[in-house]
Amino acid sequence: MENSVRGNTPLPSGYPESALNKASSGAHATVDSLAGAADQAVRKAKPAIEQAAAIAHQAVDKAANAAAPAADWLSEQGESLTAAQKQLVADTTRYIAANPLKSVAIALAAGFVISRIIR
Repeated sequence: MENSVRGNTPLPSGYPESALNKASSGAHATVDSLAGAADQAVRKAKPAIEQAAAIAHQAVDKAANAAAPAADWLSEQGESLTAAQKQLVADTTRYIAANPLKSVAIALAAGFVISRIIR
């Protein structure tokens, strides 16, 4: 003789149906109670989580606002250094074109000095 309590769970024969129903109902009530408690905990925690997220967003915004001027300055300095590099290359190219023998002599002397320093 198989009976069912909740859903399609079969009951073994020999068990009193009322005791199993009580146990099953008690277990279901406990599960419902725990689910309700968990739901309340989530509801209580949600404002704290939202507040923590808002504070984190504010911190990120402050960091981004503080970093923006530094990034702009670095960008400007990078452009300035690039312009200086291009000017130096252009000046060196003109000097070498105007003084080829002197440029070769300077290069040889610089190579000699560097090789002595490395040894």
